[in-house]
Amino acid sequence: MNVLILSARTGWHTDELCRALAARGHLGRVRPYDWLVARFGGSNDSNDPNDFDVVLPRIIPNGSLDQIIFRVDALHWIEDQGIPVINSPRAIERSVDKFYTTALLSQAGLPVPETVVCERADDAMTAIGGMLADGGEVIIKPIFGSMGHGLVRVGDAELAWRAVRALEQMRSVFYIQRAIDHGGRDVRLFVIGGQVVGAIERTAPAGDWRTNVARGGTAQPIEAPFEWRDYAIKATRAVGADYAGVDILESRTGEPFVLEVNGIPGWQGLQAATGVDVAAAIVELVESRVATHRGLAGERVHA
Repeated sequence: MNVLILSARTGWHTDELCRALAARGHLGRVRPYDWLVARFGGSNDSNDPNDFDVVLPRIIPNGSLDQIIFRVDALHWIEDQGIPVINSPRAIERSVDKFYTTALLSQAGLPVPETVVCERADDAMTAIGGMLADGGEVIIKPIFGSMGHGLVRVGDAELAWRAVRALEQMRSVFYIQRAIDHGGRDVRLFVIGGQVVGAIERTAPAGDWRTNVARGGTAQPIEAPFEWRDYAIKATRAVGADYAGVDILESRTGEPFVLEVNGIPGWQGLQAATGVDVAAAIVELVESRVATHRGLAGERVHA
């Protein structure tokens, strides 16, 4: 296979994918998103997406609204040419948007924390007041974002109002979630092709409640309960992803909540803790998808 890896930058993850591809006789080429050029009504050159058998999108870099829309639409366009995109742009759109992800998880019958999403500050404060009424805390999150950036956790209405007012000035959408007392621990399950290939328990660093390994959290392998593995597979399916990292929180009373589905997941911490060759598993998935695509294309030709 000739594989295009689109990424904001080169690094450990793109190196791992290229290694795993080469080990199975495939060619992986890493390019930035701005390398893509769409031409219509004339001839294309060497960056024609038809030069590749499959596209693997990694992190989409920050940019203007125009740039972000073009990059995602370009993935849709590539997919429309009959080239598999893994994960699909549809799955990326669903999983990168916390509102959309939570809505799909809830619709799929999965347990999610109490969540309110709104635009008006008054509605946000009404939701926050209700969640704080029983002495708990709330987390105000950006709709888009990862690695724990931009999260505000408050247990006081006055502090919450200050955060809401600041976000109102930025014309932000308010994503408000009841904080789950999880003892500074959560579980990340990695799903590839409808199977959980590995799971880790992440522990927040001292003085923090965010468990992200990128923020100093520690990870150790864990044998996740069957119920949690089932939740992770269903959550991945709910957003339409071929592979994903699914985060599950367990409250101190033992109740699990599906918190997030990452459609462009990192796996360095999980691989270090579990020894699972995640990139190799992704490449096997890609091989299967491309083989299926070629088979269907052959059937259409013979028909």
